[in-house]
Amino acid sequence: MEAIAENANIGIRNSAQNLIIPSSSSITTSPSNHRKTRVFSHLDTQDISPSARIICELLSHSSSQDIESALSCTGIILTPDLVQDVLKLLYNSPSSAVDFFRWAGRTQKLPAHAWNLMVDILGKNDRFEQMWDAIRSMKEDGSLSLTTFASVFCSYCGAGRYDEAIMSFDVMNMYGVEQDVVAVNSLLSAICHEENQTIKALEFFNRIKESIHPDGDSFAILLEGWEKERNVLEAKKTFGEMVARFEWSPQHILAYESFLLTLIHEAHANEALKFLRVMKGENCLPSLKFFSNALDILVKHNDSTHAVLLWDIMMGIGLMPNLIMYNAMIGLLCNNNDVDNALRFFDEMVFHGAFPDSLTYNMIFECLIENKKVHEVEIFFHEMIRNEWPPTHLNCAAAITMLLEGDEPEIAIEIWNYMVENGISPLEVSANALLVGLRKLCRLSDVRRFAEDMLDRRILIHEVTMQRLKNAFYKEGRSMRDKYDSLERRWKTSQM
Repeated sequence: MEAIAENANIGIRNSAQNLIIPSSSSITTSPSNHRKTRVFSHLDTQDISPSARIICELLSHSSSQDIESALSCTGIILTPDLVQDVLKLLYNSPSSAVDFFRWAGRTQKLPAHAWNLMVDILGKNDRFEQMWDAIRSMKEDGSLSLTTFASVFCSYCGAGRYDEAIMSFDVMNMYGVEQDVVAVNSLLSAICHEENQTIKALEFFNRIKESIHPDGDSFAILLEGWEKERNVLEAKKTFGEMVARFEWSPQHILAYESFLLTLIHEAHANEALKFLRVMKGENCLPSLKFFSNALDILVKHNDSTHAVLLWDIMMGIGLMPNLIMYNAMIGLLCNNNDVDNALRFFDEMVFHGAFPDSLTYNMIFECLIENKKVHEVEIFFHEMIRNEWPPTHLNCAAAITMLLEGDEPEIAIEIWNYMVENGISPLEVSANALLVGLRKLCRLSDVRRFAEDMLDRRILIHEVTMQRLKNAFYKEGRSMRDKYDSLERRWKTSQM
C-alpha cells in the first residue's frame, strides 16, 4: 500500500485523482475539524482485547511523529480482526485512526472491511476530502462496494449535506459500483433518517424512479419517513403510488403499517380502520406489534371508541394480545368511565392467556369506586383478595370514603380491617377517611373504638379530623363529650 501523504490524506495520488467527485468547494474540510481533541473510547469499553487496549493507549499518549515507532516496538501481530477492533474504538479520534491505519497498511494488505471502517470514521468526522482519497485508493485496490457508499451517504446526510450525498450516488458507477435499487434505498434511508428531510428523499426518488425501478422497500422507507414527520398528505400519495405499482401484497406489510400509524397519529383513526378492513380482505394482515403500537397512540389520544374497533379487528384475524395490551386497553376504558367494557375485557383476558395482575385489578377497582358502583366494589374487592391481588392503600381509602357515603359502613369497615391485618400501608389516609365517614353516619361508638385502636397503632389522626369528631361528639351531650375529651388527651399525647 502507498504511504499516506504528509498531510494525513489517505490514498494513492495518481490517475484516480481524475475521477469525478463532488465539487472541491463543497468537500473542503474546515481547519476546525482537523483540530478535534483526541478522545479514546477504549477507556469506557469493557469488552476489549489486551492488544487493542495497548494500541489505543499508545495512540492516546504518542504524537503522530512517534506513533509508528511506538507501535512497531509493541511486537503485536496484527490480524484483520484486531485492526477492525482498534478502528471501532477510534471514531472520536480520526487523526489517531489515520496514524494507526497508515502503520497497519505498511505491515499487510488491509481487507475491505478495514477500509470501509476508515471511510466511515473520516466521513463521520466531516473529513470528506480525506474520505474521498480513501475511496480512490479503494478503487485502485478493487475493494470498493455499496457498503462504502452507504457510509458516504450516511456521513453526508448526518452533516446536513444532502446534495453531496446525492452527487455521491450519481458518481457511483464511475467508481465501479452499480447504481441499483439497493443503492437507491441506501440513500433514501440515509436521508430519511435525518429530521424532516423526507421531502428531499422524495425529490431524489421521483428523479431516479424511471431509470431505476423502486421496490417495496423504497416505498417503505419513504412511508416510515412520513410517519416520523406525521405527514398524512404525502403518506397518502406515496401509499397510493405503491399500491398502484405493486397492488396488494403481504410482503409489503411493514410499509402498510407505517402508513396506518401515520393516519392514527394524526387522528385519522377512522380512515385507518377502513384501510385495515381492506387489508384483511386482501390477506395483508398486520403484526401484533403494529396493533400494540396503534393502541399506544390511541391511549395517548384517549380514543377508546377507535381502540375498541381496532381491538375487534385484531381479534378477528386471530392475534392474541398480551397482558401489557390488555392493561393499556382496560386503563383507557377506565379513564373514559366505560365500566361495562372494562369488565368485559377483564373477564375475557384469561381465555386468551393473559392473566390479570395488580395493575389490572386496581385500575378496575378504582373505576368502580369513581363511578360509585357500591355493590360491584364489594364483589370486586372480595375477588381481588381471593386472587391475592390486594388493593393499593389509596384505592382502599377511596373505597372506604365512597362506601360510607353510600351508606355501606360494614363493607368499609371490612376493607379497613383487611388493611390492618394484611399490612396494606400506609394506613393514615384510610384511617382518617374511616373516622370522618363513620362520624357522618353518627356511629360515634365505632368512631371512638377505631380511633383508640389507631392511636394504639401510632397511626396519625389529622387535626382537622379531630375537630370534626369534636363537633359531632359535643352535640350528643355530656357523656359523649367526656368520651371525646378522653380521646383528645390521648391524641395530644401521641403528638408529642
